[in-house]
Parts: sequence; C-alpha cells; structure tokens
Amino acid sequence: MTQASKSSIKVNTISLGCPKNRVDTERLLGTLGDAMIPVESVGEADLALINTCGFIQPAVEESVNTILEAVRDATEAGKNSEKKPLVAVAGCLVSRYGQDLKDDLPEVDLWLNTEEIELWPAMVAAALTEAQAAAVESGTPRRLSTAPSYAYLKISEGCSHNCRFCTIPSIRGAHKSWPVDFLVKEAAELAKAVPEIIVVGQDSTAYGSDLDSGDNLRPLVDGLSKLSGLEWLRIMYLYPAGLTEDLLGFLKEIGKPFLPYFDIPLQHAHPDVLSSMGRPFARNPEKVIDRVRKFFPDAALRTTFIVGYPGETDEHFDHLMAFAEKTRFHHLGVFPYWPEDGTPAAAMDNQVADEVKQFRRDTLMELQGDISEEILSEYVGETLPVLIEKPSPEWPGLYVGRAWFQAPEVDGVTYVSAPPDQDLAVGTIIDVEIEKADTYDLSGLV
Repeated sequence: MTQASKSSIKVNTISLGCPKNRVDTERLLGTLGDAMIPVESVGEADLALINTCGFIQPAVEESVNTILEAVRDATEAGKNSEKKPLVAVAGCLVSRYGQDLKDDLPEVDLWLNTEEIELWPAMVAAALTEAQAAAVESGTPRRLSTAPSYAYLKISEGCSHNCRFCTIPSIRGAHKSWPVDFLVKEAAELAKAVPEIIVVGQDSTAYGSDLDSGDNLRPLVDGLSKLSGLEWLRIMYLYPAGLTEDLLGFLKEIGKPFLPYFDIPLQHAHPDVLSSMGRPFARNPEKVIDRVRKFFPDAALRTTFIVGYPGETDEHFDHLMAFAEKTRFHHLGVFPYWPEDGTPAAAMDNQVADEVKQFRRDTLMELQGDISEEILSEYVGETLPVLIEKPSPEWPGLYVGRAWFQAPEVDGVTYVSAPPDQDLAVGTIIDVEIEKADTYDLSGLV
C-alpha cells in the first residue's frame, strides 16, 4: 500500500437541515484537505459524517432515521472488511438530546455537538487512523457542496432572542458573531469559485452586536461588496427590528453586487399573536415593509409565517391573510405550528387542532400561489439576467437558472432554452428573454 493511499480519507457525507448546517459541514470537510475522497455510500467510506437537524420533530425523526441507516450500513460493511467505517454524528440533534442520544445509539463512534464546533476538526482527526489524521489540514478552505453557482457564508452562531416557539437558543446558544476579517477572507476564497455569495445567520441584522470591536453588519457588507469576482450578494434572515433606516440607506448606497432581495422572517402579522410569540420587533409588521419599500421600491420580499400558533383565532388568521394579500410577497413559506418540548409555547393553553393548522396553511398557500403567478407574469417580455445552475437532465438544450429575485433551495427557478449549437456555462450570468410565467417558475430563451 502506498503512502498516498494510507493517508486518503474516503468520506460519505449527509448534511441535513438549513444552509447554516451546510456551512458547518463544508468547513469541517475542508480541514480534511486533498486527502478527502467523497464516496456515495457508507459501505465505501472510512468516515460516514451526518450533520443533523433537531429544530422541529419531523427534522428530529429524519435525523434519527438517517443515523440508524448509516449505522446499519457501517455494521454490514464491517462484516466484509478489516475495518468498519467510522460513524460521526454532528449538529443540532446532538446538542439538543445529548446523553440520551448517546445512550440510545452506542453504535455511533463520534458525537460532535455545536458547542464544540471549533474543535470538530481535532475531534475527527483524533478518531481517524494515525496516517489519516496526519492529512488533516487545519485552516484549509471549505469543501463546497452547493452548485457551482453559489455558496453560503454563515456569519454567526446561535440566537439571543426568546421566541416562545423556538428551540434554537437552547440548541445553539446565544448569538455569537464570527469576526469580520475571518468572514471576508473566507468569502474571498468563495468568490474565486462562485459568482453568488448568500449571507446566512439566525439573525443577520444582529451581526456584530457581541463583538468588542463594535463592528456590525455594515463593515461586513462593505468588505464583501468589494470582493473580486463577486457578482451577486444576497443576505438572508434579516430580522425586522434590525432593518433600520440607517442600514437600508447604507445598503442602497452599496448598490451592486448587493441584491435588493429581503428575506424577513415575520412569522405572523397580528399583534396579539406576535406578542404571544415573543417576537423581537414592533407589533405592526407593515412598518418594516413600508420602510424597505421606501428605500427599495422594487425589492423582492420573502417571509415565513407560522399558522395554528396556540391561541390563534379565525380573526387572527383572517388578519394574516389580509396582510399577505396587501403586501404581495414575491415568496412566502407557511408552516403549521409544531409544539416542541421545552419551549414555552408547547405548554400554552388553546392549542390549535392539527386539521385547522393544515387548512390554514393550505388556504394561505393557495392565496400566495395566485400572488406569485401575478408577480411573475409581470416579467414576461422582459430580458432578465439569469444565473445558470445546471443543465436539465431531461431535455437537451434546457437549463435551470435563477433570476436575481430567486434564492436557491427555497424559491422558484427560471428555465432557460438555448439554441442547439450553444452550450451555457454553469455559474455564468446571461441575459434571458422571459416568455412564460407559471405559479412559481419562469421560462425564457437566450
């Protein structure tokens, strides 16, 4: 066996949950350096890495099932080879359930909780063979797992808000910002590989509030906006209270590559429900929408709502429907409330029946479908810059891309038809003449 083969690390990776989890996974995989060889199955791997989500019960169940499957595959592989694949489980599920999880799943070799996230590379290295551990390269760039058109930049950990339905502070701890210099350096490497960087954090507007330097989102955005090669800069998770006139004025001055796309997690619109939720902003969400549109009249707005929160009445829901109809969001996600153990909301009276939650969710999404189709139809006949994501696996000459108001994974897409003699390069931005609008997607020609 050659020295090169001794130091290779075959890794099967599954990253569940949100983009912030994905960044954690990519940062960890980056430390494995050139020694890492990605493989498709646990049976082929030296290391099976599962980064879990534990935010709500369906995510918990998905994470547990994924771990059980990996353990079974690793055990089976161990019967047919000299060495069983190492199973490492990381992330929010580990932080939420801790020792109980370890007791129930003793077959897992390594547990990585989010409180020790900066120690993950050393912990993984210690669990590998001596030759493999020697190949771990602390401080190396991230190993991207997204399409070659975008990358996420996670700017903070945890959350210091006390929303009564949310498990994040108990899982991830209080808000903690990564330093500006670290983030700009990481983003500079990302911009060499992708044209779009998407800023994520539990509350992006809270960035820097915990730093002794007094930094906030402004110097970070300023640094990112000057990066060579960066075409689009998108910021997600902009809490309403942090969208001040001062910040909005600054973003307007920045101009390109900043995209006027505002992802504002409102969660509801009725003041009684917002107050009961413990949401950290003014009771009237119309104020923040008006403020954004004052500076960016053509902004693309995205939000999420929770329906069926304890005590939500028909009147509260009607108010929410009217707000959505008036505001006309480009993109809207609606989730039935899920009572999570340990949260104050789970112990509240007046829990809403599951069938009512689902009806309200479906009703609101039906309204949003109509609004989305109306908004998208306004782009028909226009020529829009579209970022090419990938060729369609079904139709030669058809590509999947995104316009500036379409974020990956959560929004719709733009289908692009190219002439038979023209190949479109993934990761490039091209002008597309929009010919058709569906409920959530656009179609056009080069």
